[in-house]
Amino acid sequence: MDKIGFARFSSKAKPYVLTVAVQFGFAGAYIFSMASFNIGMSRFVFIVYRNIIAAVTLAPFAWFFERKVRPKMTISVFLHIMALAFLEPVIDQGFTFLGMQYTSASFASVLSNTVPSITFFLAIIFRIEQINIKQIRSIAKVVGTLVTFGGALLMTVYKGPQIHLFYSPNNAHHHAGSHDTQTLKHWVSGTLFILCGCFAWSSFFIIQSITLKKYPAEMSLSTLICLVGSLMSTAVALVAERHSGAGTWALGWNFRLYGPLYTGIVNSGITYYVQGLVMQSRGPVFFAAFNPLCMIITCALGSFLFGEQLHLGSIIGAVIIAMGLYSVVWGKAKDTTTTPPSPVTMKQIETQQLPITSSDHV
Repeated sequence: MDKIGFARFSSKAKPYVLTVAVQFGFAGAYIFSMASFNIGMSRFVFIVYRNIIAAVTLAPFAWFFERKVRPKMTISVFLHIMALAFLEPVIDQGFTFLGMQYTSASFASVLSNTVPSITFFLAIIFRIEQINIKQIRSIAKVVGTLVTFGGALLMTVYKGPQIHLFYSPNNAHHHAGSHDTQTLKHWVSGTLFILCGCFAWSSFFIIQSITLKKYPAEMSLSTLICLVGSLMSTAVALVAERHSGAGTWALGWNFRLYGPLYTGIVNSGITYYVQGLVMQSRGPVFFAAFNPLCMIITCALGSFLFGEQLHLGSIIGAVIIAMGLYSVVWGKAKDTTTTPPSPVTMKQIETQQLPITSSDHV
């Protein structure tokens, strides 16, 4: 393979490699977050520290790498950033973490697979995605979306018996009384909270893809989202924890620090940037369609580390959701292959491999 051929292959493979890497990061976020909550850390405080750490980590890189390509801030872009900060750090993280405390990290990762379908539905509304009922690929995306919603609905209304993935001495204690009325109420409430978070996350994808067209500086945009999000979440935390003592905000050399540190750097920082790169070239639906990988990793780690147990309804729902997702992915792949490629020069390919220093990505 010559230099040009290798560069073209790398350019095509880059969105897949980056998206898969992000899914491993997402799986780690579920585990680190749950570990922090298990030792009593407030989810409101967790969100504040997570976004402060992300903003501080990203800011130097954004200033250095994008100082020559960063566009001027406008009122429209600022309002978009406000909306993005409210949707993701405040709404999505807040509701998802609450739902995860009522259910489990594994269940939250499974239910998050509804995000691609919700994203696809919103993309149609905002005319980011085009549908033609005469084309098989469009039918596949629509059917896949409906199937995914069916899987999520099944998980909400049917719990079923426990499925033991790994043996843990904490299993019996951790899930004792899991079928009583109070626990079932929490399970339903947790499911609805996680779905609210999924809707906010999908909305974030859509608005981020629109904002990047007006403000094509991924690192700077991510930094601003985390900064504004930390201010918003601080206001929420001060109200929610107004009766708590100063110890609520204390950190330590444990998961009260490790959780916000990991999720802040990897998820709220690097992930925002990477998903911006991917969505510039492949769109929000493509990025969201890789969620099943995160589900598999999280379920395995959650069961092994925390003794979390999935239920039969979650397993069946996950399989149905995965089938729907891959139908959507297949349709998206056909969209890409039916688009005639434009001539690419070696200079253009080299430029595409340096997204940080150029606003023309992939």
